[in-house]
Amino acid sequence: MKILRWLDEHLEEYPLIILSIFTVLLIFTQVVMRYVFNSSLSWSEEGARYAFIWMIYIGVSYGVKRQKHLNADAFSMLFERRGKIIIGMISTVSFLIFTLVIAFYGFDIVMKITRDSAALQLPMGWVYAAPATGMTLTTFRLIQQLVKQVKELKRCKKDHNYEAREEAI
Repeated sequence: MKILRWLDEHLEEYPLIILSIFTVLLIFTQVVMRYVFNSSLSWSEEGARYAFIWMIYIGVSYGVKRQKHLNADAFSMLFERRGKIIIGMISTVSFLIFTLVIAFYGFDIVMKITRDSAALQLPMGWVYAAPATGMTLTTFRLIQQLVKQVKELKRCKKDHNYEAREEAI
């Protein structure tokens, strides 16, 4: 149970930290090589690009987990608490459908890619796996968010029923 809790709290954080450090060190090394030693690494830009791609898609999942994605809340401000929860649930389900489609087709593309990258000679399937993996992680985070929203909606309904009984008395 502790392992699951740890994974829930840190699943995206550590890969993001490692990829960020790798990217910064790689680009710094490339700058030093180019300007100090008048030479360069042929693979550094490609490696940094691929690490950045992975950071983007893992970051989507991390943003959902922390509920830090941009959203337009002008419409939901017209509603009370229950209406805001329902609009949030509609938004979450819509995003969930999107992530499922991207993950499905992403894994389909990964299975079909057979070429290697130019400089690193890395199978391009690893690069194309980033959207599929990131959207799969995001799917799990969206399901977690949807469960929380359903619980909040039930609580809201329970509170509303309690208030209605109090007013009747």
